[in-house]
Amino acid sequence: MGRHGWNSGARRWRLTALLGVGVAALALVVTLLNTLPGDGGGTAGTTRDGDKVHGTPVTPPGSPRPDVGWGFTHTQFSADEGSDAAVERAEGLLEKQSVPQNQHIMGWGADNPEPSKGRYDFSAMDGRIDFVRKTGGTPVVTLCCAPDWMKGGKAGAGNTDWSQSSLETAPERSHYEDFAALAATVAKRYPDVRHFIVWNEFKGFWNNSEGRWDYEGYTELYNLVYRALKKVDKDIMVGGPYLVMDSLDPRQKDGASTTVKGTWGAMDQRVLDAFDYWNKNKAGADFVVVDGSSYTNDDEMLPDEFAATDKLTAVGKWVRARTHDLPLWWAEYYVEPADGEDERNGWSETHRVAVQAAGMIAMVKGGASSGFYWNPEDEKGTNCPGCLWTPTDTASGGGKLPMYDLVTRFGKEFAPGTAYRSVSVAADDVPNVRVLATDRTVLVVNTLDRSISAKIDGKRFEMGAYEVKWLTR
Repeated sequence: MGRHGWNSGARRWRLTALLGVGVAALALVVTLLNTLPGDGGGTAGTTRDGDKVHGTPVTPPGSPRPDVGWGFTHTQFSADEGSDAAVERAEGLLEKQSVPQNQHIMGWGADNPEPSKGRYDFSAMDGRIDFVRKTGGTPVVTLCCAPDWMKGGKAGAGNTDWSQSSLETAPERSHYEDFAALAATVAKRYPDVRHFIVWNEFKGFWNNSEGRWDYEGYTELYNLVYRALKKVDKDIMVGGPYLVMDSLDPRQKDGASTTVKGTWGAMDQRVLDAFDYWNKNKAGADFVVVDGSSYTNDDEMLPDEFAATDKLTAVGKWVRARTHDLPLWWAEYYVEPADGEDERNGWSETHRVAVQAAGMIAMVKGGASSGFYWNPEDEKGTNCPGCLWTPTDTASGGGKLPMYDLVTRFGKEFAPGTAYRSVSVAADDVPNVRVLATDRTVLVVNTLDRSISAKIDGKRFEMGAYEVKWLTR
């Protein structure tokens, strides 16, 4: 889809300005000197030992479990860079609780990991993994995207095409094995990463001629990567297919599922067909991954923004019915449509957090045990709608924001293996609240833009407009 911040973070290695003709000429000379005959391009900044273990891995004892809980995905800008004081402040937040953290291998803050075949540059990726280790998080790696030479582009350091169309191109079939080899290299470099997601949103796998997803191509790539990772370490956890679970307006009949539907709309049957093919033909999986939004592909929230989250429950139940004991992960989940600039800033933060909480509750009710909030972090400024912490460009940054409290508290209270309990809700409150409970905790969300007096679990209390409240049982 490419709607969710594909930015590469290329600022990590690009020159910030041209300083004159002389410097440009010097750069050209350096590039030529670093170009070896037959290697397909420049090699400056690359090494041949990509599979050399980086840093000091922090590997928990025993075999990993296939679900990791609720955390977030690093995007182009994160707290691994910026003012030292701000970075330390953000690190301090995360160090208080082990939070699963997901990072892609190319794009979203990571540079091209293999600019030419056999020549690696993991400098930016190393920084992100170091950040996860330092903050005590559980590292997860999404194996996307592919170096240019694997998809018909130009090889060589400095030749990466960071345009959205290029980044969202899948490897050519003749390079599927090369991509699997890159995945194995990543696994060897970071042996404490025990969970890998294969690719992102079927990017580049649309079959234009047939008007459907190229699920055969994706599954072939997935199987090669799965086997390559298991060869590195049989205990590595691997999952897919990371499909976007698109839904259509309920009035639309063409391409709409006749079985997976509700007041929120109907699932796009082409997505369900792609999932079923992967599920039937996969070499194996330790967990299953999907992503998607509560709204339709026309950005309609039906019948409203809170009731639309019922889609996440319906999708989860459909997936779980087909994959049985495999843990269900949501790699991304969205409850607020974006504008033309891919910004989600039309709601107040109180409203945003409330709908987000309702969406997370809906995912749990659909059988999900893990999920990753797509952190829309800004590089600078003080206004960062939906972010987990304030931008770290200045010494005052790195402070927690309301969404951070929701995501981390949710992960703490509703970890994998949690036993959920039902609670009593007064009849007149049922339409107005969303509730999720364990033996110890009750999460309550007021879905109205006004205060209410609610009676839940035998207790009566006041709730402000769109308030999210945690009760102790």
